[in-house]
Formats: sequence, C-alpha cells, structure tokens
Amino acid sequence: MDEREIARVAALVRDAETVGVLTGAGVSTASGIPSFRGEDGIWGSEFDPQDFHRRRFDRDPAGFWRDRLDLHDAMRPDGVEPNAAHRALADLESAGVVDAVVTQNTDGLHQDAGSDRVIELHGNAERVACEDCGRRSDASDARRRAADGDLPPTCECGGVLKPDVVLFGEQLPPKALHDARDLAERSDAFLAVGSSLTVDPAASLPATAARDGSLVVVNLDETRADDRAEVVLRADVTDALPAIAERVHEA
Repeated sequence: MDEREIARVAALVRDAETVGVLTGAGVSTASGIPSFRGEDGIWGSEFDPQDFHRRRFDRDPAGFWRDRLDLHDAMRPDGVEPNAAHRALADLESAGVVDAVVTQNTDGLHQDAGSDRVIELHGNAERVACEDCGRRSDASDARRRAADGDLPPTCECGGVLKPDVVLFGEQLPPKALHDARDLAERSDAFLAVGSSLTVDPAASLPATAARDGSLVVVNLDETRADDRAEVVLRADVTDALPAIAERVHEA
C-alpha cells in the first residue's frame, strides 16, 4: 500500500465539501460474508437465483421462505461483525467528513458499525416488510417463526412478510436510487470501495461523480472506473480505509 497515495486520498477527502462513498461486496467479505457473484460466489454453486425471484415469492411464499432460511444461514455465519473498513467509514462520518455511504450490501453492517446515513440500494436482509400494510420490522422474529414452521410468516395485519431486499425481477427502490445519484453528483470526492463495479445502476455512480469531482477507487482487482479515477488503490479495504481515516485525523 503506497503511503503517498493514502496521503493524497486523505487530502482529497479532507478538503472536499461533500464526500460520498459506494461500498460493494468486498467490504462485507472482509467480515466473512460470502459474495453472491464471482469465482467463490454462492449463486450457481450453492443456490439457484431463480429460487429467489419475485415470481417465486408470489407463487410459493412458503417454499421461498424455506429456501430463504438456508440462504440467510449461508450469507450470515455466526459471529459476523463489522470490520475495520466499516468502522473507519463510521468514524469519518461521525467526524463530519463522510456525508453518506451508498451500499450494494444487504447485511446492515454499516449501521452496526455506527454509520447513520446509509443509502441501501438493495435493501436490508435484517428487515422484513409487510406486503399489505408496508410495515417494516426486524427480520429475526420472522425467521424464527419460519424456522418453527409458520410459513410464510405474516404481519399482525395478516399480510405476508417479505425480506426487505430487492429480489430478482424487482426494481431498485426509487428513493434510494435517487439519493445515491444525487450524492454522486454533489460529491467533491467520491470513494468506490470494494466493488467490482459490474452491476448497474450502482456501477454508473463513480462515472457520475467523476464528472465534477475527484474519484477514488479502492479495490484489489481492476474496475471499469479505474481510468476515470484520480487515485486507484490496489489494497485491502480493511487496510486502506483505516489508513485514510488516520491521515485525515492527523491533519
């Protein structure tokens, strides 16, 4: 990890009026959460994406929930906690440096680390939403009832509960997408962290930010936004983000 580049990123972030961050699977895998895609991704190797399509939920909500419990166990192993990258972003937000985090992840680890302004493009697997009344609540009770055979779990109003995530066949939440694009447009410095930047529309946010601001890419592998970035850090996110935060605080 190049200390000069870390210092350069810290200066960009420190001097910016608005700082936005986009996080992808690489931030979560550092906590032990498997990725959905890629060489070791669970789609195709362990689970069929079509089992988690909106059509399947509508047709067979009980069967969907049975498979969803297995998916949750695979995606959220016991003992998973926020890592140093999550904590560094929360620290920078509390210091008034980072304005908001846009995440492609659904694990809620940014909030667990202390981040308050999190834009969840794909929802949050730790919540459920009622299909009838729209009420959102913690998912743990619904998962417990489903595991006990109460399939599908339902709301107090009688409506079927759905994991509060974007299923295959669903559009991204309009407000979250609007807020993410607005943040990218307003950011003087924008960090794309731990994302392969292959899935749109999230993958288009760095290009939007680079039009009028400074783009920083932090990822172990090449991304399609590298040629637009002012700085590219080929580094582990759990090393790079704490180092950037430390430099910001030193100044």
